[in-house]
Amino acid sequence: MRGILIAILIGLAFFGVSLLGFSKEHSILIGVVATLVTLWTNAALPLGVVSLLPLILFPALGIIDINTVAPNYSKTIIFLFIGGFMMAIAVEKIGLHKYFSAKLLALFPKTATGIIYALAITAALLSALLSNTTITLMLLPIGLFLTENIKLKVRFLLAIAYGASIGGIITPIGTAPNMLLLGFLEEKGLAVPSFGEWIFMVAPVAILMLITVPYILSIGVKKECVMDIDTKIPALDNTQKRLLWILGGLSLLLLLNTPIKPFFSGLGLNEKLILLGFGLLMFMPKLGFLEWDDTKNLPYEIIFLFGAGFSIATAFSQTGLAADIAQKISFISTLPLFWMFVLVALFVSFSTEVTSNTALTSIALPIFYEFAKDMGSDGIVMMMVATIAASYAFMLPIATPPNAIVMSSRVIKVGTMAKIGVIANVVGVVVVASIAYLLWR
Repeated sequence: MRGILIAILIGLAFFGVSLLGFSKEHSILIGVVATLVTLWTNAALPLGVVSLLPLILFPALGIIDINTVAPNYSKTIIFLFIGGFMMAIAVEKIGLHKYFSAKLLALFPKTATGIIYALAITAALLSALLSNTTITLMLLPIGLFLTENIKLKVRFLLAIAYGASIGGIITPIGTAPNMLLLGFLEEKGLAVPSFGEWIFMVAPVAILMLITVPYILSIGVKKECVMDIDTKIPALDNTQKRLLWILGGLSLLLLLNTPIKPFFSGLGLNEKLILLGFGLLMFMPKLGFLEWDDTKNLPYEIIFLFGAGFSIATAFSQTGLAADIAQKISFISTLPLFWMFVLVALFVSFSTEVTSNTALTSIALPIFYEFAKDMGSDGIVMMMVATIAASYAFMLPIATPPNAIVMSSRVIKVGTMAKIGVIANVVGVVVVASIAYLLWR
């Protein structure tokens, strides 16, 4: 109850302060969003419960009506996520993720630096398709028991957490902010990158981060003190082989559906239907791997979180608050484009340290959209910069679930995470802004 009261008080404080520069209607919205963000942060209520509150609070307080709020919880982009997560549940159920993990770990030398890179890259690649929370939990025991050296243990755990966050941006379904961006672009009638286009665009960012961040973590560590790690790759049974073939077929279909201009226009299939179709295929007798009871593992709270994020974005747009804030920070538009990207990435990355990256993305997108309307394709790039930067918060436990999970090991001190994380944050800002300026425009 204490957490709920704190959230309400914070909301009232934001409402009162906002009255100094915004209308009453806009101040109410700011206060409500501050309350929601606090509840998401302090976990005073379950994530799914907080995510459903906009359905009640927005209409009750006269922000937007229920008929405007409710459709945000059933946007088509959500079904792409559902299909992808059905595939992920199947991978986890039959243990195929353990095969992928062992295969990746076996590729690296058994030095401290090699293990740091192995853990980070393994976490990143698995988090592109599976929940970064799940992957961090899965790799946590490995990071804890590879060595008794506390300094190395800290670096191994941070490699897992940071790798999971870095990898979440690789695919559209890797993390919630990605999905929010795609849904927002679709709603505004803007160009939405296909699954393959997204991967091609963000791959340079992920690659540079996976080269740089593990290197930062490996500075000053000794090459010895690492226990032998069992990298024996488990043999695949027939069930696992069947799923591997299905995943290969899905990957090939998504690749063929990706336009490579001007050489190939792609198949033109609806990727939401592809992902949902393959997800439902997981329930087919003698072909799939799931039963309906397995859907208990679907992250319904994350689906509701998408709905809440889309609702906040809609409220910011329809009430005019996004345009009002954009007008107040209009000086950004006078900056050279590269420095505009840097400023956006810097603001989002460091703001995410103290709040949910999903909530921050849902607030930031409608604001930056006001600039995007007059910037053509560069505006879409700016919104993508903001979205990717929201996943690159490495300083504090509260910033991302992977950070919180490795902190729960009680091996890492907050000061240590902040000291290393601030460097990783700055690297992320520079990498995202540079790739956006050089390659995405």
